Amino acid sequence: MELGKKIRQLRFKAGMTQEQLAGKLGIGAQAVSKWENAAAMPDIAILPELAEIFGVTIDDLFDLTAEQRLNRIENRMDAEEELPADVFQEFESFLQTELNDAKNQKRAEELIAYLYWHRMNTMAKKASRYAKEAIRRSPNEKNCQWILSQTDHHAVWDWNMANHSRAVNFYRELAEANPEEALPYMYLLDNLIADHRAEEAEKWLERFCALEKANPVMKRVYRAYIALARFDETAADQIMEEMLKEQPDNDAVLFETAQYYASKADYEKAIHIYEQAFAADKKRPRFQDALMAVADIYEIMGDCANAAKTYDRIINLLENEWALREETDTAVTAAKKEKARLLAMI
Repeated sequence: MELGKKIRQLRFKAGMTQEQLAGKLGIGAQAVSKWENAAAMPDIAILPELAEIFGVTIDDLFDLTAEQRLNRIENRMDAEEELPADVFQEFESFLQTELNDAKNQKRAEELIAYLYWHRMNTMAKKASRYAKEAIRRSPNEKNCQWILSQTDHHAVWDWNMANHSRAVNFYRELAEANPEEALPYMYLLDNLIADHRAEEAEKWLERFCALEKANPVMKRVYRAYIALARFDETAADQIMEEMLKEQPDNDAVLFETAQYYASKADYEKAIHIYEQAFAADKKRPRFQDALMAVADIYEIMGDCANAAKTYDRIINLLENEWALREETDTAVTAAKKEKARLLAMI
């Protein structure tokens, strides 16, 4: 339905004349008449007030389909770092309704999880900023340190706080309920290895390797990490080097090998192999993961100039291969902010 017809329908439903609606909006009745006769369109800035007067959402004014509204929600969260409170509530209300629709239930579950994560991430950034200020004022107190462990994923000394047993339990249950799906096994292995639960990881790796869907590269990578979990670095290195020797042009092998050496703090070698992985990737557009890792390593090494130059490459990748622009995508904005931060540290 056209916007003008929708405004007319909602005005009739509310029992208002054109003059009464115009009065509420602080405009002339002739403007409302032009909208309803498709001779003009209301200014975009007036839409929130129109929606409020009629007791509907902005989406309702346009009679969007459920799928269009779901797409709009996802796109807006992708594009904005923080949603206004009224927009958050509008999205939450709509998604809660769609949870009861069998056709859209899965998408609604994914998006409402994204919505809550989006809000949590926004609040976490604010919490982090104030917690750091409090810690700077009182560096010998730990009142806010636990907040940073949650918001910024800082290391936690206490084993009972740092272990991943709850994640292990969840993914073990998921793998048992979906024995033919590969990803639950991988997430389970990640958390077992992080806790050095090597014996359990070995058993689950055997089940993972038996799957048709199992990534052949990851079968060998996980064997290397299990060796590390057993503190057998020599065996782990051998597994990775043999795989790299056998498949020197495989971008997935190169990337995982770079990840491995980065995790061991062998930074020079990691940078070299990340660059090989990025160059070997023939897909277009390419992902920015390898370059972001290179930038992180340069910063760790204290070389902020090269880290900033790497962000130039990331920005170029986003703009030219992904056709993203700062005014419409937070990824470009974030990359430019990182570059500015790094330049300020030189």
